[in-house]
This record gives sequence, structure tokens and C-alpha cells, in this order.
Amino acid sequence: MRIPPSASIPVEKITDYLLRPRQIDDKSRFLARGGFSASDWKAVEVAIRDLAETTAANQDGTNEYGTFWRTEGFLVGPQAKLPVVLIWLEWAADGSFHFVTLKPLKRNT
Repeated sequence: MRIPPSASIPVEKITDYLLRPRQIDDKSRFLARGGFSASDWKAVEVAIRDLAETTAANQDGTNEYGTFWRTEGFLVGPQAKLPVVLIWLEWAADGSFHFVTLKPLKRNT
């Protein structure tokens, strides 16, 4: 299963959450390692869509809102590739897909 190209990725999710420094659960420093910045937030959206459209998604749970899907792979940035997990929600109400979050991929070794 692949995340459809029509999946919603709100600009605010990128600019106000992923790329904004935070005291807790800061993702902006991780993304900066790949060369992503708030001044070019669109690059983050393009990289997320590229990964989602080229990598299989696996079901990762359900709740009253719908089904969660997980995609793992490399987010290709201007300076480096970052190993990430993308989480998506397929809304039960209408079947539409929505980006939930991105987090660093941590492998048990």
C-alpha cells in the first residue's frame, strides 16, 4: 500500500511544528542535519511526498478516527539523507489521508 499523492500535509504542520525549535520533541535540529530550514519549508514537503509515494506503508494501528499508516525510509535533504518514520492517518469518516508526524528512525542493533 502506498500513501496517495492527494494526502494532506498542512503547511502549518511543517512550518509551526517540524521546523520550529521546541523545548520538548524538537524535530527542527534533526531536520537541519539534512539541510532543511524554515526558509525553504517546501523542500520538507517535497521530501515527505517523495518518500511516501515511493515506499510501501504498513498499517500501524487504528482508533476511532481511522487507520494509522507507517512509512520508513530516507528523507532526502539538500545536504544529507535522514532515516525517518512517517506517520499518516486514513480518516474513517471519508478515507482521506493526512500526515501526522515525522520522527527519526531508530533501529535496534
